[in-house]
Amino acid sequence: MALNLTHQIGTLAGTPIQMDTGVVSGDSTGTVNASAVWKPVSTDLRCAIQKPDLKDTMSPPVSPCRSPVLSSMRADLSVACRAFATESPTAAAVTEFSEEVGGEMYKQGGLQEKGNGVPVFVMMPLDSVTMSNTVNRKKAMDASLRALKSAGVEGVMMDVWWGLVERDQPGHYNWGGYSDLLEMAKRHGLKVQAVMSFHQCGGNVGDSVSIPLPKWVVEEVDKDQDLVYTDQWGMRNYEYISLGCDTIPVLKGRMPVQCYSDFMRAFKDKFKDLLGDTIVEIQVGMGPAGELRYPSYPEQNGTWKFPGIGAFQCYDKYMLSSLKAAAESAGKPEWGSTGPTDAGHYNNWPEDTQFFRKENGGWCSPYGEFFLSWYSQMLLDHGERILSSAKAIFDATGVKISVKVAGIHWHYGSRSHAPELTAGYYNTRFRDGYLPIAQMLARHGAIFNFTCIEMRDHEQPQDALCAPEKLVKQVASATQKAHVPLAGENALPRYDEYAHEQILRAASLDVDKQMCAFTYLRMNPHLFQPDNWRQFVAFVKKMNEGKDVHRCLEQVEREAEHFVHVTQPLVQEAAVALMH
Repeated sequence: MALNLTHQIGTLAGTPIQMDTGVVSGDSTGTVNASAVWKPVSTDLRCAIQKPDLKDTMSPPVSPCRSPVLSSMRADLSVACRAFATESPTAAAVTEFSEEVGGEMYKQGGLQEKGNGVPVFVMMPLDSVTMSNTVNRKKAMDASLRALKSAGVEGVMMDVWWGLVERDQPGHYNWGGYSDLLEMAKRHGLKVQAVMSFHQCGGNVGDSVSIPLPKWVVEEVDKDQDLVYTDQWGMRNYEYISLGCDTIPVLKGRMPVQCYSDFMRAFKDKFKDLLGDTIVEIQVGMGPAGELRYPSYPEQNGTWKFPGIGAFQCYDKYMLSSLKAAAESAGKPEWGSTGPTDAGHYNNWPEDTQFFRKENGGWCSPYGEFFLSWYSQMLLDHGERILSSAKAIFDATGVKISVKVAGIHWHYGSRSHAPELTAGYYNTRFRDGYLPIAQMLARHGAIFNFTCIEMRDHEQPQDALCAPEKLVKQVASATQKAHVPLAGENALPRYDEYAHEQILRAASLDVDKQMCAFTYLRMNPHLFQPDNWRQFVAFVKKMNEGKDVHRCLEQVEREAEHFVHVTQPLVQEAAVALMH
């Protein structure tokens, strides 16, 4: 008897295919096993690869604020793309083809041995859970997760927003949509990296929605504006609570670090049955955009524009109190009244300022060294406090702990590395600012997650001395010295093969070890556009196979093309259903 269309795809894919009943949840009994379309070709195959001039096909962004210009969306959008736009009940037509990338691939006790492959996770939309604590576009989400699983993706990364879960009252947690979302991921066999997002969403690169801090936190900030980071001109930043008050009971009688700990403990208690199995990693938010840094380059209201140097964020009364105490302890009380007053403005360049200029700049003076040591140590201490809690809470649950560090690559070629300094990374031409961070993470067995993995030096404006590739190499070296696992993310959405090749190159580190995981930015309609989807499928396959698997890359790309082709009838089927 002839197989139906879903069975035909199962035959090509070599995987039991769940029969689509038009219902998001529930079990299905129809399955089929057959030989795999992804089965490696015979070893005597010979391929003549003609490599195109990649520079002609790249679509590089020139700043961390600009995404590449995408080609027009074709009419034959993928299933998940259709679902994003229309909520079609028949949209979830792409089904999984591979179980070869098992959870054992997610080796995070250290960098993986080369050749084992790098598991790929995909970031979910920022608004995956609505303000009413339900899954946003549930059918579209289900279709998209099935599509990702079909591509060989290991799992997804999702933001668990403090401002949603504990929104109305302190200590009252509504996990609503997250319970459904995690069950959905489990049903599709996807692992989850859960981000404890203690920052607000809105105002940063790529923020497409607005999710404020909890209402009761905002109430406290309204009473005491010094609870948030402040620059020397008195401008407040409401993205994250100032680390200066980490251990002061300023939030309805609780310390901020206590609030973070209570939230993580409540998460563990709620989802204890999924920890270590479906939920494999907890990324602990530690600042704006969830990164361990100060909000030194805020885009909101046009305050900062790439490639400005940013500004120090140490002028709330709690930070200034700490600075004063540190100066007195150093025997220099005159250094404790304020931060540098000659460090320029957000959009200056290093040579525009007395503090950051290369010749006799204040950054390398005794005062500069004192201030930068204090400023960066405050950030490290903040990380220590939260990681200590996270480690104690999630100990023996089987999950890994990670921390994200920003890839601040502009003016990296200057002596002072001004943008890194204002963000809290004491990294200069004469000092390694990433080794202390790696060592801090090592003390807690945490993963060093780093961004800008997709970027190349020549794509960025060279007059700003941008050097993302050199920065990634420095960070990789620091993590190896500290014996810390390194994971990566792309800083901006990139769908082109040129960016994929750079990620593949960076993931291998050009040494004997490679990244333990890579998280791809982000799940959205653009990813499922046919050309982008085909390249993404090939990219995931190459990452999974590893650098030492001697397979013809041209064959891998043909397999990806074939996979996209055989699912096209289901796309057409979904499109027809949308018309009725």
